[in-house]
Amino acid sequence: MGISFGHADFLPGNQIELLHSGTEYFPALIAAIDGAAREVHLETYIFEDDATGRIVAAALARAAHRGVAVRVLADGFGARDFLAGLGASLIRDGVEVMSYRPEAARVRFRRHRLRRLHRKLAVVDGSIAFAGGINIIDDMDAPGDSSPRFDYAVRIEGPLVARIHATMRHVWRLVRWARLGHRPPRPAALPPDTTPRGEVAATLLIRDNVRHRRDIENAYLAAIAAAQTEIIIANAYFLPGRLFRRALLDAVQRGVKVTLMLQGRVEYVLLHYATQALYERLLLAGVRIFEYRKSFLHAKVAVIDGEWATVGSSNIDPFSLLLAREANVVVRDAGFATTLRASLETAMADGAFEYSHADLHKRAWPIRIFSRMAYGAVRFLVGVTRYAGKKYTD
Repeated sequence: MGISFGHADFLPGNQIELLHSGTEYFPALIAAIDGAAREVHLETYIFEDDATGRIVAAALARAAHRGVAVRVLADGFGARDFLAGLGASLIRDGVEVMSYRPEAARVRFRRHRLRRLHRKLAVVDGSIAFAGGINIIDDMDAPGDSSPRFDYAVRIEGPLVARIHATMRHVWRLVRWARLGHRPPRPAALPPDTTPRGEVAATLLIRDNVRHRRDIENAYLAAIAAAQTEIIIANAYFLPGRLFRRALLDAVQRGVKVTLMLQGRVEYVLLHYATQALYERLLLAGVRIFEYRKSFLHAKVAVIDGEWATVGSSNIDPFSLLLAREANVVVRDAGFATTLRASLETAMADGAFEYSHADLHKRAWPIRIFSRMAYGAVRFLVGVTRYAGKKYTD
C-alpha cells in the first residue's frame, strides 16, 4: 500500500528539474527569459538591487526590448524599495511592474498588512515555469561565506505550467483591480500548452485567504498521516501548530523515521528561539533534529517514503500557513524524490549539527528561559492576528 495523496489533482506528463540554490536557479531563469518570444511573468517576495537583482532585471529589460510582454509583481514589504529603484528602471524599459500591498511597508501595525505575496514563481511563454523558495537576491548572506544560501527551486515543462500560469494571472488581475479601483480588462492569454514533456506527476498547491487557506498544510498532514517508512522535512522557519506536531509524533509511534533539518543560524531571533522550545518533546519522542549551519537555510521542502516530495515557498509556521500567499509544487515521482532526498542527506552530513536531548541541557539557563519566552511571544502574536484557532495557539 503506497501513500494516499488525498484529493490532490496530480497532472501526469511533466518534466521537473530540481535546482539547487541560486547557483543553478538564476542561470536557468535567465536562459529562459533570454529565450522568451511572447511573455515573461515573474512573482517574487524580494527583488533586491544587488548584483543578482540587476542581472535578472537586465534580462527582463532585454525581453521587453524584443517586444515580449513582461510582467513583474513583487511584494510591498519584502521588496519595499523595488518600485523606487530597479522597478522604476524596468518600467522605463517597457516592463509592467506592480507591488503587492505596498501599504504593508508602512510602520503602523494593521492585521491585514501581515498578508504577504511570499510566492516565488515565473512562467515563460506559457511553456516553462519555475517555482520554489528562491528570491531575487544574491546567494551569499554575509561577506566571507563560502557556501550559498541553502534553497531549492524547480524548472517545469508540461501540463502543470498552465496551472501555475493561471494562478499568476489571477493574482496579477486582483492587484491591478485594487490599484485602479475598477476591474481592468484581462491580459491577453496565451493558449495553455498541455503537451506532455515527461513522465512526472505533479500538482500545484497554493495558499490564499479565500478558497485555499489550508491546502498546503492539509497536503502535508495527509502525506504525514499516510507515511510508512520515512519523513524528511527541511524548513527554514519551523513552528507548526498542534495538529502538525501531533501528526509527526503519531508517525514516530507507527515506526516511521522522522527527520527535521532546520535553521542553524540566527536570522530572526524570536522565531529561532521559539522553534527551539519545541525540540525537547520532539527529541524525546524519537524525532531526529538537525540544524543546518554551513550557510543560511532557506529551503521549504520535504520527502516522504521516497515517493512524495514538495518544493515551494511555504514555511511551516503560522505566518506562512495562515497569512501569506504561498505556492508549493508537490511531486509524485520516485526519481525526483530520490534526487531531493540525496541532496538533503548530503547537506545534513556536510553542513548540519544533529541535536540530542543532552545538547538541550548543555545550553545556558538564560537561553533556555528565553526560548520559552520567545515561544510564548510568538503564540501571542498569532493570537493577536485572530487568524488561528486552538491548533496553533495550544
